[in-house]
Amino acid sequence: MARVFLLLFLGSCAFSFPYHIKNVEAPHYSISLDDPPEKRWEPVLENYNRTEIQEKVKMILDTVIPKWALHMLRPLAKVYLAFFADESYAGEIRGISRFFGMSTGEVVILNLGYEAAMFCTSIVTEDEKGNVYLGRNMDFLFADLLAKLTIDVDFTKNGEIAYTGTTFVGYVGIVTGQSPNKFAVAANGREYDTSWWKNAIFALTKKSSPLSWLVRDTLNEATNYTAAFLKLSSGPIITQVFFILAGTKSGEGTVITRNRDGFVDARFLDNGKGKWFLVQTNYDHWKLPPRFDDRRTPATEAMNSTGQKNISMDSLYQILSMPPVLNRMTIHTTLMRAAFPGNYTTVLRSKVFNKNELWEKPRTMENTTQDSSVEDTEND
Repeated sequence: MARVFLLLFLGSCAFSFPYHIKNVEAPHYSISLDDPPEKRWEPVLENYNRTEIQEKVKMILDTVIPKWALHMLRPLAKVYLAFFADESYAGEIRGISRFFGMSTGEVVILNLGYEAAMFCTSIVTEDEKGNVYLGRNMDFLFADLLAKLTIDVDFTKNGEIAYTGTTFVGYVGIVTGQSPNKFAVAANGREYDTSWWKNAIFALTKKSSPLSWLVRDTLNEATNYTAAFLKLSSGPIITQVFFILAGTKSGEGTVITRNRDGFVDARFLDNGKGKWFLVQTNYDHWKLPPRFDDRRTPATEAMNSTGQKNISMDSLYQILSMPPVLNRMTIHTTLMRAAFPGNYTTVLRSKVFNKNELWEKPRTMENTTQDSSVEDTEND
């Protein structure tokens, strides 16, 4: 079944949209890292329907994982949570499981499953003044369902924002986030393995970290762009990935290519050599992307057509809104500028929305764009 969804996605990239996409800002919450892990997410979770969450989780798991593999994963997930997982994340998962009335094994598997098929486009760039931006489209199976579960979260310590991330309800990891005045980061899946659950079974017998936990640890611990680069480049993780990293100064932008065991490759912004942007989708930069899923070429052409002098939050958003960069499985677009953390914006790109269904009332994209433009002008 996962192969069917994959083919539907890949084939969809080449076609125009037969529908109108509504753009609305993601709900924004705050959770305190000073609270016990088991209780941290309750202020967020209480805004969502427990029964519907249970049904959606079951549908996702039943669709993408063979039943026999699910039976193997459940007990392994509990062992992983008890003996290998960081106690803070383990506590958060136990709290989420208890709140929604689901087994801890199911929540662990769901957290691993999100990392298996991140079809994403990320762009790190700098303008002529040396301001660095990071924009990303998150593409995934079940796009409309997950759009309704997408949230921005400020993680606070002692009443101050330690870092901000975009995630899904029930997912404790972060694959898109920002440490204020330090760096921003996005994770893109490195190709796609339709048998990801085999890797999950293997990984659960080791001390490999989910990549989203590595990102969250980096946001929490790294003191600057260089420290973030070093932390993201090392340590065993469950699946291979691209990390797109943006700092606060000219030249602080990179794409890190990772396998499960460590560093493979990195490329950097270099304004002096005309490398003022880097585009990363889901394929190694030394290979041509497949014709049926080439988002890299149109994104690159759009960046060149826009020009460095015209780069801004708004122009980057427009590039990420251009088909096939924006496609049928795009869940949300996030724009970040770590030097000006208040600019952090996530826009839901859903085809169907009922504002009273599962999530609270967001602002319109028109208001979001205007707010970002005003703030950009003032900051510059």
